[in-house]
Amino acid sequence: MTRDMLLALALGYLLGSIPFGLVVTRLAGKGDVRKIGSGNIGATNVLRTGSKWLAALTLILDCLKATAAIFLAQRLFGLETSPIAAAGAMVGHLYPIWLKFKGGKGAATLFGVLIALLPIAALVYALVWITVLLTFRISSMAGMAAALSAPLSAYLLKSSLTSLLLGFAILVLWKHHENIGRLLKGTEPRLARKTSSTA
Repeated sequence: MTRDMLLALALGYLLGSIPFGLVVTRLAGKGDVRKIGSGNIGATNVLRTGSKWLAALTLILDCLKATAAIFLAQRLFGLETSPIAAAGAMVGHLYPIWLKFKGGKGAATLFGVLIALLPIAALVYALVWITVLLTFRISSMAGMAAALSAPLSAYLLKSSLTSLLLGFAILVLWKHHENIGRLLKGTEPRLARKTSSTA
């Protein structure tokens, strides 16, 4: 691996490993998001603080940190480093060194990767995510379905990124293994249609 590739990987990892869910909840005075709900730092668990705005902000930032990592790597080290920066961002989000390698589940970050590398697949990803979420109201199911759409879209588009995106999708599924278990048992929680004042 060349010096530029290594630098792109490091850049991707550093940006990807920023735990925005933890940062925004602490700045908003909501405490440590790891101590509520599932303990995850992603947007779904941030929603359990009772703040839809913080959850939306977490989702956006977790997405855009991957996009930013790829665009920066392209500018600094060349277009050929894009997939390496994307890999760094994904691994950084899933396994951040700052949190003892206990990171998020990757659905939003994978979307950010697609925005930079394969915009058509990003559109499909968003449509799948939203459709499944509105239909079943299960966040984990929506994220996993969207993740699986990424390599499928790449394959149909005859993209060289198919294998890379398949690897990313498998990582997202692996991080959701507890959710998969609950889905099989029928115990996975659904998003409430309305949040009560005491939720």
